[in-house]
Amino acid sequence: MQATLPLHLGVDRQARESVTEQIGAGLRAAIVDGRLAPGARLPSWRDLASQLGVARGTVRAAYESLIDAQLIVASGAAGTHVARRVPAQPRGAPATATAVRDPFGDYPHTDGVFQMGVPAQDAFPAKVWSRILARAARTAASAVPRYPDPRGEPSLRAEIAAYLAVARGMACSPAQVFVTGGHAAGVALAVRALGITGTAWTEDPGYLPTRGVLASLGIAPVPVPVDIDGLDVAAGIAIAPHAAMAMVTPGQQAPTGVTLSPARRRALLDWAAATDAWVVEDDYLSELQLQGRAAPSLAATDTAGRVLHVGTFSKTISPTLRLGFLVVPEAQVPRFDEAAAPLGGAPAPLLQHAVAEFLHDGHQLRHLRRMKRLYAQRRDALIASLRTMQVEHRTTGLAVLLRLPPGTDDTAIAREARLHGLAPVPLSPWYAAPQPVHTGLLLNAANVREHEAAAQCGRLMALVDRMRGEPPPTRNQAQASPSADTAAGVSRMLTPRRL
Repeated sequence: MQATLPLHLGVDRQARESVTEQIGAGLRAAIVDGRLAPGARLPSWRDLASQLGVARGTVRAAYESLIDAQLIVASGAAGTHVARRVPAQPRGAPATATAVRDPFGDYPHTDGVFQMGVPAQDAFPAKVWSRILARAARTAASAVPRYPDPRGEPSLRAEIAAYLAVARGMACSPAQVFVTGGHAAGVALAVRALGITGTAWTEDPGYLPTRGVLASLGIAPVPVPVDIDGLDVAAGIAIAPHAAMAMVTPGQQAPTGVTLSPARRRALLDWAAATDAWVVEDDYLSELQLQGRAAPSLAATDTAGRVLHVGTFSKTISPTLRLGFLVVPEAQVPRFDEAAAPLGGAPAPLLQHAVAEFLHDGHQLRHLRRMKRLYAQRRDALIASLRTMQVEHRTTGLAVLLRLPPGTDDTAIAREARLHGLAPVPLSPWYAAPQPVHTGLLLNAANVREHEAAAQCGRLMALVDRMRGEPPPTRNQAQASPSADTAAGVSRMLTPRRL
């Protein structure tokens, strides 16, 4: 497959340089800059000539000059590529543009140990998924070309509605389900369809990207404290009684893991109904509740039609899908149909058909059942290792929160840990305040095998001790701390009514 050139080659027929020289100079600059990486495939000279509207011989001459300069290599039927090693350019060569920094170059998308938000890849039914993907690809290849439904493929919308009825107790029709490109896309669709402006409650501590998404949509996030009962609705009313929207993770609050209490749920729904506000329910990890039965979704108990339910398949299948869904109140379906049409934001139909089959054949529910059992075992192994090492901690759903002394730079520790193949997530950025009261490291248990837990915890704690400038403590000087799973253990780590 030929690469799309990351440059804009222009042809000025009034310029002093010939067209051949202009094309050659533009390609040379892109190669020397690094905009065309070593080994990158160039378009055939016929295709580039057609794109630029020049004679094929003109482009061919430019390519030959670059071959002579050892900047590109012609490989016959295999095409023409940028040379793997570009010769040093002579002094006096034209200055090139400064390389543009990749804004996602430092993004924590590695698969390091403890990385939050990723499922256990080693336990995923890869063979089943591969067969389903292959069938979906064959179907897509032979299908009549058409523009896909911007609301999502009907088959997937129907399967999501059926899945939510079983897994989350929600009674919704396929028409209420909108397939999106993930959590942020679902929130953006809701804001645009409903014309939401002004302010929105956000959990504090809470999911940092949510605040960024709202700000990008012109909505001012208003941090509302979270305590052991979840979002403090009374505090939200006191801070911003007329907010247009509330963003909540009621099933397993991120990052604390607490569940929104029944009283708080009623208070939140009553506030939304009384003020015509909207509640966006991020159903974060609710289908992977490891202890007891998962609380019903807010949307399942909403009688006023004010709750929008956002979910994804990132934590259950794979974050690489970038596949999510938004369930809207029945009365709002026409508004969302209209809003979705110009956006066309649903992912490729091929992936949608594959996920629909995965759901329809029962693979998703079977996979979730196995994962809950596996994740509980891995989390228990992680907790046991931390107890043995006398490390203060508490569980937060699928993760374990490792507490650090006040003033500890958890962000610096997490950044250093990534250089060693570890990917704990710092707690402090989850708080809206620039100097949060609590610091710590969130450790995802999903991708830590039981037999590796002790060694990985040992590596992390050695790094923490070194970053804090303290000698490693003797782990057997005292008895293990009280279980962080108990109510007393949780309360001890909270400031009054705050996490």
